[in-house]
Amino acid sequence: MVLMSQTSPSHGIRTEILQSKSGYTSLFSGANNTNAFRHRTSTVAFPRNSSKSSQNMHVDAIGEKVKRGNKVIVAASPPTEDAVVATEPLTKEDLVGYLASGCKPKENWRIGTEHEKFGFDLKTLRPMTYEQIAHLLNAISERFGWDKVMEGDNIIGLQQGKQSISLEPGGQFELSGAPLETLHQTCAEVNSHLYQVKAVAEEMGIGFIGIGFQPKWERKDIPVMPKGRYEIMRNYMPKVGSLGLDMMFRTCTVQVNLDFSSEADMIRKFRAGLALQPIATALFANSPFTEGKPNGYLSMRSQIWTDTDNNRSGMLPFVFDDSFGFEQYVEYALDVPMYFVYRKKKYIDCAGLSFRDFLAGKLPSIPGEYPTLNDWENHLTTIFPEVRLKRYLEMRGADGGPWRRLCALPAFWVGILYDDISLQNVLDMTADWTQGERQMLRNKVPVTGLKTPFRDGLLKHVAEEVLQLAKDGLERRGYKETGFLNEVAEVVRTGLTPAEKLLELYHGKWGQNVDPVFEELLY
Repeated sequence: MVLMSQTSPSHGIRTEILQSKSGYTSLFSGANNTNAFRHRTSTVAFPRNSSKSSQNMHVDAIGEKVKRGNKVIVAASPPTEDAVVATEPLTKEDLVGYLASGCKPKENWRIGTEHEKFGFDLKTLRPMTYEQIAHLLNAISERFGWDKVMEGDNIIGLQQGKQSISLEPGGQFELSGAPLETLHQTCAEVNSHLYQVKAVAEEMGIGFIGIGFQPKWERKDIPVMPKGRYEIMRNYMPKVGSLGLDMMFRTCTVQVNLDFSSEADMIRKFRAGLALQPIATALFANSPFTEGKPNGYLSMRSQIWTDTDNNRSGMLPFVFDDSFGFEQYVEYALDVPMYFVYRKKKYIDCAGLSFRDFLAGKLPSIPGEYPTLNDWENHLTTIFPEVRLKRYLEMRGADGGPWRRLCALPAFWVGILYDDISLQNVLDMTADWTQGERQMLRNKVPVTGLKTPFRDGLLKHVAEEVLQLAKDGLERRGYKETGFLNEVAEVVRTGLTPAEKLLELYHGKWGQNVDPVFEELLY
């Protein structure tokens, strides 16, 4: 089976559970292609036991669980901490092997959906405070049986089976869903989550809005969550871009995480995902307001990534090189500046330092220490391109939105990437797109959406063809999932992005007042 655990609020980590003949469950990084580094690491084995109390007490991929009374508390540490222990320094081969360990046969491919939303006071529209968030998390835990995730004395998330709830820097509330087989299961998971959150939040006078950028409040109005890694990021962001703090505190996204069968399959999906990511950005564009006024963009969230930290974001043109593979991504990741190292339950500030130096035992913050696979796993979560590779691929180009769109985003990508025919058609369609054209789409779509000129027409015309491929791919899967595309089919048919519909309301029915958006996009 696969555990979805948290390394950061926005990105799940999958850790394979390998069962040995001796009746123990061994935690390790992937069931396939691990030989490259297995001899360098030792694993912790856990007794396999079907009783719930025993399961609640094991050291798992989020950290250490302890029991206080009848409550389970999960210590907030990076995944698999203390479970994978370096017995000698890692090599680049080990890092490549880690990524390759994500390969799995098609029958084991799953769909992992993550979505963020803004909580607000229904009377004042002000963002939820941390105190309100803590109350909400505690109440959801007690009412619906979630385990609490703590950092020191602060509750910072929840975990239940393979799902987790976590907090982004400004209190954005995120569900990292379990790896599921069908889009019906994915949408059911979203509905269950929203039901649980609303059941408690409405009693507190709290609502949640599905939108890509905070529409009303300034950054100074946003609460700061008590998480150590965010403090390091908050101090570093202004040194490398002008919009990084807005990314942290005022954006929400929905993304889907998808599997690959081999290095060649990963490359095909990575290229298709990057080429089409601007189309996804347009279809889901939903962030036209900043501080109560139109901001000149259809996706302000997408625009923010263009000046957050260009060392760790963007369209990754090297993915289209003939030489691209796991090793080339490792080379790229090694050159992305670090944020932190996690030791003894504390984050050590390593912002701007080199993971290559760490690999050589020459990290100034902890000289003489070498990285573990946990450190590599954590480093990979601090890279933010439009498509991100871990032991699966993350599609990262869409704005947060209302619940129907939360089901539509994974449907769009599953239809394209999990069907061989549709994937090949996309690769054929985009094969002669130049790096300049891909970057042009990335730059212009946040402003002009589906009306972005492309070659002899508009991006809308390309989106029509791509949507048909997604629909055909879902048909061939045979699960009757095409209905989940209805939400984006309307966007493609009209050429109007969700953001443009909001702007129409703002200039018309709303009388140039942004406050009604909180009711319009309320979950």
